[in-house]
Amino acid sequence: MIIKFTLSLVAVLISTIIITSCNGSKTDYKTKSINPDISKEASYLLDFLYEIGGKKTLTGHHHYRNNPIEFQKPIKEMTGKYPVVWGADFSFGFENQYEVDSKRQTIIDTAKSLYNKGHIITLMWHQCFPSKGDTCSGKTIWLWDKTIADKEWSDLTTEGSELNALWKQRMDNVAGYLKQLNDAGIPVLWRPFHEMNGIWFWWCNHPGEDGTIKLWKYMYHYFTDVHKLNNLIWVWNANAPRDIKGDEAYPYKDYFPGLDFVDVLAADVYHNDYRKSHHDQLLELGKGKPIALGEVGKMPTPKILNEQPMWSWFMGWANWLYKENDPDSVKALYNDTRTISMDKLMRNKESKFSIKE
Repeated sequence: MIIKFTLSLVAVLISTIIITSCNGSKTDYKTKSINPDISKEASYLLDFLYEIGGKKTLTGHHHYRNNPIEFQKPIKEMTGKYPVVWGADFSFGFENQYEVDSKRQTIIDTAKSLYNKGHIITLMWHQCFPSKGDTCSGKTIWLWDKTIADKEWSDLTTEGSELNALWKQRMDNVAGYLKQLNDAGIPVLWRPFHEMNGIWFWWCNHPGEDGTIKLWKYMYHYFTDVHKLNNLIWVWNANAPRDIKGDEAYPYKDYFPGLDFVDVLAADVYHNDYRKSHHDQLLELGKGKPIALGEVGKMPTPKILNEQPMWSWFMGWANWLYKENDPDSVKALYNDTRTISMDKLMRNKESKFSIKE
């Protein structure tokens, strides 16, 4: 009886070891993500961001919806190189629902095409307040000194409320496009509610757990648990803090959802305001997670990147390429030994990224 029991116990232990080993081989790539079901491709991209931290910075640029490759050629002409990170926006201000669907589909088609050429994709969403649909004007997004009433803010995340149902409809639309990329095995650096610590967007200037943090967590669960968007790397993108009257951006920490809800931390830097504290405070908050420059007006110089070495990528903002930059400085940045452009980036058949030596 004892022998039989011992043999049975050994069998169970062996089975457990085998199962654990097999599962381990399947889940090894999931260890760095906040999403336990992250796709293999997204996990490899996140791993790559960890690997280059402190060593290299990826070049990147944002594009408007009406011409989602507009700035690719000018940058190539200035520098001899293409940026690695391609950015676009699900946007607002469409004429009608047909244009919403058409322009958003163009963004997805462009993302697929560029990913297949080796680029890294980042997407964002200047979202209308849910009751305004997808065709609102910028006036309903940039509120500045106005704010959302407490009841409306609460209703956004209250199950069963009319406003919550409308917000889900807006998210369902965007999730449908992101699902096309998920199904195609294309990872996305997803950065919703950007610059939430500023005072300009309707989602801005709501600190604390019941503020934008609550919206962030709600969207995370809705996209991950309901829509199963496992290709998303969640980029929490604040504005670099500043004390400019009428244009303030408050401390990162008051708007941070926590390490369990963020894969990458990013800051937006405009007006050439590259203070080292913006870099260092983000590093401290992230406790080892990658950090990035989510949007920049004037691009950083090689000197800035050497002094602030942990920025994983920078993304120049659309036509600010001309507004605050000159060709010589852009060329110097793209040809610096620290920055990585498309001529130095490789991705193998398993979707693992590496850098050409």
